[in-house]
Amino acid sequence: MAGDFRGIGMTSQRSRDRLVSQLREMGIQSKKVLELVRNTPRHIFIDEALASRAYDNTALPIGFNQTISQPYIVACMTEALLADGLPETVLEIGTGCGYQTVILSKLAKKVYSVERIEALVHRARQNFRALDCRNIFVRHGDGNLGWMERAPFDAILVAAAPLGVPPALLEQLASGGRLIIPVGGSGHQELLSIRRTAEGYEERRLDWVSFVPMIEGMG
Repeated sequence: MAGDFRGIGMTSQRSRDRLVSQLREMGIQSKKVLELVRNTPRHIFIDEALASRAYDNTALPIGFNQTISQPYIVACMTEALLADGLPETVLEIGTGCGYQTVILSKLAKKVYSVERIEALVHRARQNFRALDCRNIFVRHGDGNLGWMERAPFDAILVAAAPLGVPPALLEQLASGGRLIIPVGGSGHQELLSIRRTAEGYEERRLDWVSFVPMIEGMG
């Protein structure tokens, strides 16, 4: 299994190094984030037929009309999440195959992740076990509702785009905490960084992005 993690050919260390160089050129500055992208075996999170594209800087399908996010977006969101230092607890909305979740688990003491598609919950758990990630807690649920029982969170990262920021996620953010979320309809989504302060919420736009829509309910 260790060999599978290291990869060969198009999934080798050379491919990962090339990806990290691209991310650095695109403006990712955090050495910690770049090293996590370099060392996290993205190819195990996707179908074997797509493994040769695992370290391309592109989103890839994972089934159920979902994608594994583009590495640049993963790095950008993770870097933004670290603006106030390493968080103790992180809530992730949209587990997907678990790639972003694993990266977060190397930065936070505990990661709580909510996924609306039950089959993806099972797949992500298999990936977490394979990588021996023991500080990740996943549940099948509606991401719009967050995870109230585990709130408040030092940081919240959302991997799907609602039309507006779900109120429950703002409420579950700890004072001083930061929410990274894409917002808007297809073709016009803003990646926002929202920080909770004693006076309210401070918001700024990080980039224009393209995410799958955030859907209410469970699949």
